[in-house]
Amino acid sequence: MSAGALAGPEGLPDYLRQLIDAADDLPLQHRMPQRTGAVRRSAVLILFGEGPQGPDVLLIEKAAHLRSHAGQPAFPGGGVDPGDDFPIGTALREAEEEAGIDPGGVHVLATLQELFLPPSNRLVVPVVAWWDDPRDVTVGDPQEVARVARVPLAELTDPANRFRVSHPSGFVGAAFGVADMVVWGFTAALLDAILEAAGLARPWDRADVRPLPVPGARSVALPGAAADDDEDAAAPTVADPAPDGPPTRTVSPR
Repeated sequence: MSAGALAGPEGLPDYLRQLIDAADDLPLQHRMPQRTGAVRRSAVLILFGEGPQGPDVLLIEKAAHLRSHAGQPAFPGGGVDPGDDFPIGTALREAEEEAGIDPGGVHVLATLQELFLPPSNRLVVPVVAWWDDPRDVTVGDPQEVARVARVPLAELTDPANRFRVSHPSGFVGAAFGVADMVVWGFTAALLDAILEAAGLARPWDRADVRPLPVPGARSVALPGAAADDDEDAAAPTVADPAPDGPPTRTVSPR
């Protein structure tokens, strides 16, 4: 699976056009280890829109009792189902199930290279999209999702909300303290690369490294807030080395 741009609607923001143009240069492939033999295919939806506080992106927080990535912020998404038009159909179906997103109001703009996540043994295809008619978001399935948030890009790019986290396993990677969540691992790595490619990234203090104990991201102090003692479990995903080699690119029709 390689990456590719699709036709977008008129009036698409400049930052998204820049992101689409740079889709084949996103520094993502180097962050992922090599896939194993038997893997499951998944897709996530990276959904941008224009919200009350300006441009934003949709994130969910996974339910605390899940076996994989419990309590961890993420993009809506999941495994392919029989009959799915993978990866786009999978990403849209999961976003509807998890966050009540109407697929009819979503314009898919690009698919990025599939990425291997060892903790859940999945090959994940990120699907970049624009929300033509943004609305209030709701938790679709409380068994899988604890909350849904439209996070302003201004918060994600604010240097005060950027830091790195270290996991007892040795994982060290970029993180965001936004919407009362600590976004880290695979999701943070994607956001970091996307903001850079879209021309939105601002300098931040990479020397600010905060411990991420096994109980999960909520034990990391958010900027300007005390640490939370929630005991959600979360597994490490990707490391955060310097960019090394662009992924390839292709077009996938909707």
